[in-house]
Amino acid sequence: MRKRSHRVRAVLAVVTAALLGAAGCDGVDGGAPTPDGTKARAARPPVWDRSPDSVAAVGDSITRGFDACTVLSDCPEVSWATGGDAGVDSLAVRLLGVRGAAERSWNYAVTGARMADLPEQIEQAAAHSPELVTVMVGANDACRSSASAMTPVSAFRADFEEAMSTLRATLPKTQVYVASVPNLKRLWSEGRTNTLGKQVWKLGICPSMLGDADDLTGAATLRRDSVQQRVVEYNKVLKEVCAKDRRCRFDRNAVYDYRFGTDQLSHWDWFHPSKDGQARLAEIAYRAITARNP
Repeated sequence: MRKRSHRVRAVLAVVTAALLGAAGCDGVDGGAPTPDGTKARAARPPVWDRSPDSVAAVGDSITRGFDACTVLSDCPEVSWATGGDAGVDSLAVRLLGVRGAAERSWNYAVTGARMADLPEQIEQAAAHSPELVTVMVGANDACRSSASAMTPVSAFRADFEEAMSTLRATLPKTQVYVASVPNLKRLWSEGRTNTLGKQVWKLGICPSMLGDADDLTGAATLRRDSVQQRVVEYNKVLKEVCAKDRRCRFDRNAVYDYRFGTDQLSHWDWFHPSKDGQARLAEIAYRAITARNP
């Protein structure tokens, strides 16, 4: 009788353990008890996919490859985001291969675009249901006819939030890579050493920063500093808005911090990225997107 009771208790203990184990796997915390009494986290698929299968790009002239091939012209084939030029090795090519980039990447960036234009571009890109959307915009919000004409930070934030809401309304799981606005004052500092570049600047390229390029008076310095400060504020907005979305990665100011030299600048306007500069942008984006941690 005693042996039978012992066997019954043993069977009950095994059944109870099995039931508790099943409950642990399906519980709210998703973990099972460990020997020390804590609960192990159940394996979950990562939120961020480091190898998306399609890419759509939105933004401004940088993403269109403006002035990288010929003067005052777009050259999307050398775009850091979606171009097919072998010398650039764009983000799309790195992620999808040459054929995949040709078939499953789209470029909706527009030269001259500002943040206010982003919601419409996002809407166009969303029609393809891309797994990744790249965003590089904001330089034209600072590059206005004068420092006083720059986009207010509050409006910049509202437009970016609207763009993200537009995307999430149709594509809740699409990933977003957000590049910081480049350091415009550094671009002025590098480009002003080139006579041809300064002549092209007079045609209307970023007047708030590049106007009267050789003027080093206090007033001119204050103007450039105010433009630069606005860029810093824009990048803070990009970081903060992106941080609210679990499928968004900001580049942690990698583009802003990159020290563009004359080799990375267009030899037409000495301000926009050259092919080499586009390749550097592609490298920065690829590292950010494929990193295990943001």
